[in-house]
Amino acid sequence: MTNNNTNKKTTEMEDMKGKLSTLWIFVMFNYLYCDFMGLMDPELLKQYMTGNVGGIQITQEFFLGAAILMEIPIAMVLLSRIFKYRANRWANIIAGTIMTAVQFSTLFFGSSPTIYYVFFSIIEISCTSLIVWYAWKWTNPESSPNTKI
Repeated sequence: MTNNNTNKKTTEMEDMKGKLSTLWIFVMFNYLYCDFMGLMDPELLKQYMTGNVGGIQITQEFFLGAAILMEIPIAMVLLSRIFKYRANRWANIIAGTIMTAVQFSTLFFGSSPTIYYVFFSIIEISCTSLIVWYAWKWTNPESSPNTKI
């Protein structure tokens, strides 16, 4: 019976790790495609060419900040797979909260967001919120009582 419980706990842990990692991949594709569409938007393209988008000056420091911010979901794809339970849970809660707050705040800074940006933002905010919720509700299978099968 112990072997079955160990296998079940390992499966539960790996299932949650896979679920969280997959959600990070999903949200990253949405970030990427939304940004890609922004490059095809004639109004935004004009602003990109001037180096000022929605009142925000696009500088090397801005790009560094954006790179650091985007490294969070990129890293979480890997970290969700390799971190042990406690670090994994807290990393997902913290990273998901940061990305949710940042995406939500972008809807209110600069010029009025485009309809496709709002669409992607709803998906991205929902996904990062779901990550936080899953991680918050995630219980350590190692500490759960043994159940007889």
